[in-house]
Amino acid sequence: MNDFPASPADPSTGSPVPAALAQAGQRRQPAAPAPANSSGTGSSVSVSLPRSAPAVTYTIVGVTVVIYLLQLASVYFAGYANTLSQLDWLEAYGAKINVLIRAGQIWRFLTPALLHGSIPHIGFNMYALIVFGQGLERHFGHRRFLLLYVLGAFTGNVLSFLLSSGYSVGASTAIFGLIGAEGVFLLQNRKLFGSQFKGAIGNIIFVVVVNLFIGLAPGIDDWGHVGGLLGGLIFAWFAGPRWEVEGMYPALILTDKREPREVLTGAAVVILIFGALAMIGMLYPIAP
Repeated sequence: MNDFPASPADPSTGSPVPAALAQAGQRRQPAAPAPANSSGTGSSVSVSLPRSAPAVTYTIVGVTVVIYLLQLASVYFAGYANTLSQLDWLEAYGAKINVLIRAGQIWRFLTPALLHGSIPHIGFNMYALIVFGQGLERHFGHRRFLLLYVLGAFTGNVLSFLLSSGYSVGASTAIFGLIGAEGVFLLQNRKLFGSQFKGAIGNIIFVVVVNLFIGLAPGIDDWGHVGGLLGGLIFAWFAGPRWEVEGMYPALILTDKREPREVLTGAAVVILIFGALAMIGMLYPIAP
């Protein structure tokens, strides 16, 4: 879905990544209260985050890049599938095209997130994915992060299907899901982040507002961005990490108190809500 974008003439354009995006996606060390000192006042100490390589983030980037190379190869060897709209063969079978979704090709609620319209389009999106994905995967864990990414792609494409008639491709649906989840994660764990919370949540809000505003430009599917954002917000509210500090100072550790059943509940809520919206779009089309 029109991500952080391509050229103005490209139908798959998105919105540029503001400088604050990099700040919003930075990893932060939660601040936990330390024992009171002799004067009876408390202070803050840094607690290390769980350490793991963002394997899912890098895998998604790698898969997406390979698919884009296949898009280019399909045009090079077989020409455009649709010369008028300059759709390559993978876009022809995977882009969000409403009439084909209503014909039963429901995989198009997911596959647009793997397709891109130009080199700047995929470049900006993969940059945004790395910026947000590395830290968020560390917080959410590999499987929950992958589930979040897929749900963001699904919810963004569903809302675009419901309210936008244009065809679209791009990973911004899923990336906006990550941004929404980051905001909820910060909010639900704000006591641990101490003074860092206001700056971090302010950066998230700035990124969302600026990109949604830019998304009002012609050729950008802002409904896909909104849908991905909502999907990430809802899922993270029910399923995002809920940290607590345990142990004796200075040997403090962070423990995620979120139960696996809550993660399943969060995913189920998102699928039910947006599955119902998809059915409405199938039976009572709002956008042709």
